Amino acid sequence: MHEAFFEAGRGWELGPDWPGARCGAKTRQGTHCQNPAMRGKARCRNHGGKSTGAKTAEGLAKLETLHLKHGRFTKAAKAEAKRRAQIGREIRAELRDIEKEAIAAGTLGKDWREMFKCKERDLI
Repeated sequence: MHEAFFEAGRGWELGPDWPGARCGAKTRQGTHCQNPAMRGKARCRNHGGKSTGAKTAEGLAKLETLHLKHGRFTKAAKAEAKRRAQIGREIRAELRDIEKEAIAAGTLGKDWREMFKCKERDLI
């Protein structure tokens, strides 16, 4: 008798109106998995919810290569971008120093930048 009640309630235990999070992984039938997701995870126990992730160096390296899309934001690329930005800052600082020295020596006028500005009437 007890088992009959248990089996009768199984249909609505996790039915379509169940408010919890569903797994949602794509099954072999092409539909979404309707099992409940594990607490704190996005997938059920059958679709990776119990997985704790890669632990070995080999597994971590494999994950890193799988997740690489284009390489623009790798550690090496970021370091190279920082290096180039620092070189640009140094060049601009040196140019400002040269400009100040040239203005102080009188070889460059204080309004030298005005010569290169476009005026609206020149564009027409």
